[in-house]
Amino acid sequence: MSDPAVPPVPFETTLFVRDHCLCLHAQRAARAVARRFDEALRPVGLKSGQFSLLMSLNRPAPPTIGSVAELLAMDRTTLTANLKPLERRGLLTVKPDGRARRLTLTDAGRALLAAATPIWRETHEAIEAELDPGAPDALRRGLVALSGGGSRVAGAAA
Repeated sequence: MSDPAVPPVPFETTLFVRDHCLCLHAQRAARAVARRFDEALRPVGLKSGQFSLLMSLNRPAPPTIGSVAELLAMDRTTLTANLKPLERRGLLTVKPDGRARRLTLTDAGRALLAAATPIWRETHEAIEAELDPGAPDALRRGLVALSGGGSRVAGAAA
């Protein structure tokens, strides 16, 4: 039962939030874009997040879990949970290196990434084509600004 001492939020506020909330719009767009990439990457057995994770490992030197977590804006626990199925599939290895753990793509991981990249590129170009000219670059700049200026990890693929 509602507490009469707590005033209700007017419905107009709900409509305003629906139409103006950057968080809501970013979440909706992220889910819609992820669904498009998930569908496109299905033939190679990847989800969009797995593609991003594998691509983040495609570096000249094996990255640490911490640097990948920073790049992907994930906590280490979530990243570790996301690594497990890819490791079980033989797409990457996790090896101790002092106090850190280094992540390396296997030959199978590199081959899968090579097969997935043209699919990603085609899907990405199709999504960008749906936006006004200049909008993709403006959107990227805005998202980088909102994410704290973007994490630039040396040698990292974004």
